[in-house]
Amino acid sequence: MIGGGAAGTPMVLSRFAVRLALALAGALGLSLGIAACSPSGPEIAIAAGSENKVLEPLVQEFCKSRGAKCGFNYQGSLDIGFGLKSATAPLQADVVWPAASIWIDLFDENRKVKHLASVSQSPVILGVRKSKAEALGWTRDEVTTADIVAAVEKGDLKFLMSSATQSNSGAGAYLAMLTTAVGKGDVLTSGDLSSPDVRQKARALLAGVERSSGSSGWLGDLFLDQDKRGVRYDAMWNYEAVLKETNDALVARRSEPLWLVYPKDGVAVSDGPIGYLDRGRGKDVESFVLDLQKFLASAEIRKRIAATGRRLPLGAGDNAPPVADWNFDPSRPITAVRPPEPKVIWDALNLYQEALRLPSLSALCLDVSGSMEGEGIRQLHEAASFLFTPQTTRALLVQWSAEDRIIAIPFSSVPGKAEQGTGVPADQDRLKAWGLQLRAGGGTDMYSCARSALQAMAADLGTGRFLPAIVIMTDGQSQGSPESFLRDWRQDGHRVPVFGITFGDADRSQLERLASETGGRIFDGRSGLVEAFRAVRGYN
Repeated sequence: MIGGGAAGTPMVLSRFAVRLALALAGALGLSLGIAACSPSGPEIAIAAGSENKVLEPLVQEFCKSRGAKCGFNYQGSLDIGFGLKSATAPLQADVVWPAASIWIDLFDENRKVKHLASVSQSPVILGVRKSKAEALGWTRDEVTTADIVAAVEKGDLKFLMSSATQSNSGAGAYLAMLTTAVGKGDVLTSGDLSSPDVRQKARALLAGVERSSGSSGWLGDLFLDQDKRGVRYDAMWNYEAVLKETNDALVARRSEPLWLVYPKDGVAVSDGPIGYLDRGRGKDVESFVLDLQKFLASAEIRKRIAATGRRLPLGAGDNAPPVADWNFDPSRPITAVRPPEPKVIWDALNLYQEALRLPSLSALCLDVSGSMEGEGIRQLHEAASFLFTPQTTRALLVQWSAEDRIIAIPFSSVPGKAEQGTGVPADQDRLKAWGLQLRAGGGTDMYSCARSALQAMAADLGTGRFLPAIVIMTDGQSQGSPESFLRDWRQDGHRVPVFGITFGDADRSQLERLASETGGRIFDGRSGLVEAFRAVRGYN
C-alpha cells in the first residue's frame, strides 16, 4: 500500500517505482511510436470504382492506424467484374469496392468475394441546369421518365451519361429507363427486352446523350472543366452524391448549379458495397478487411460519409442537410427499381451496345512511324485484331453496332489512305485484314492525321446522329503544330473530343494539349494497346 507504514520507507520505494514506471512507459511509448511510423502491417490492394475516390482518405486513416500500406486502383465497376470472372487475368486485389453489388452477382461465379457490406447508397438521377429545369417546368412539379423523353424528342434537352456497358451509373440509369418503360412497376424480365415499345422508349431517351464516358467521376470532371471553358452542357445523369460535388464546385466559382431531378416512377440505387476478395492471402488480411468494415460503420465515420452527400443505410445516422436551391435532399424518399436477374442484365447490356445507344463515329489515327517497328507494330496488329473481331469485343461489351461508323487512318510523316467501315461482320473482317497488313516506317505527324480525320468525319457530323471521337495512338514526339489541327477543330464547331493513347516514348504533353482543348482524355497504352483501345471504347 502506497503511503502507510513506518519511517517513510514505503514512500521512497513508491517514488522510485513511479520513476521506473514512467521510464518504462516512455521507452515503450517510443517503441510504439516507431512501430506506428513504419508500415509494419500488411500491404492491401483495393480495387474501387471512381465514385469512391472522395472516401479514400477515410480508408487511409484506418490503414495508417494499422501500419498498413493500402493502394487504390480505380476501375469501372464492370472492369472489377471482368477481373473477378477472368481465369487468365484475375483481379489483383484484396478489397473490392464497386459502385453496386449487382456486378459482384453478375461476375463472381466462383463466389470469391466474401463479407460484402454496403458502405453508403446513392441513387442515379438527372442533374439539369437550373434555368433549363425552370424552362421545362421541372422546378414546380414532379418529373417522370416520360417527361424526360418528351424533352429529348422536342430537342429541348441533351445530357452527359456514362456508358451503360462500362460504368455503373450509366448502367443504372439505363436499366431504370427500361424498367420504367415497361410501366408495371415490377422487375425487368427477358420478355420485356423483346418489347418494341420498351426498346423505342429507351432508344428515344438515349438519343439525348451528348457525351459518353467509361467513368462517372471523369464525367463530373468533364462537366466542370468544360463549364470553366464556357461550354455549357444542359444536364448530366450521375450519382446524387457526384451531382452534389459538382454543385459545390459550381457554386464556389459562382456558376449556375444543377437542379436535381428524381424521376418519380423509379431510379436505380447504388449500394456502394465493400468486400474481401479471397485470393489465398490468409486470415490476417481477411480480419483486416472485416475491421475496416467496422471502422467505416462507426458513428463518427458515418457522419463524415454522410457529409459527402451519400445516403447512410436506414437507421445508421443522419444524412446531409437538404439544399433547396438545388432540390438536393438525400433524405427524400425515392422509388427504387429492383435490379433484374444477372442474365437479364447481361442481355440488356448487349442490347444497349448493339441496338439502343446512339451510334458512334470513330476516327482512329494509328501511328505506323519507324519507331513502331518490332514490338510496337506487333501490338498494333493485336489491337486491330481485337477491335475488329466481334467475338472478342462482345465478350467485353465494347462491340460495334451496324450503325457505327469507323474511319481508320495510318500515319507517319503524312496520313495514309483511310479505311472505312461499320460494325457489320463483313466490314469488321475487312478492317481486321487491313489492320494486320500495317507496316512501320517514316516520321511522325499526328496533327495532320487528326486534320484528315476531321475532314473524313464532316458529312456524318452534320447529321447529328452520332457520338463522335478522334482517337490518336502514337509512340513518339510529333512533328508539326497542334494549332494546325485546333484551328480546323474550332472552325468545325462540332466539339469532337480527341482521345490519346500513349505508347513507347510518346510525348504525353502533346496529346494532353489536344485532349484538354477538346474535352478528351489520355490513356496509357504502354502496358498493352488492346486494353487501352478497350478503355477508349467506353467513351464513344
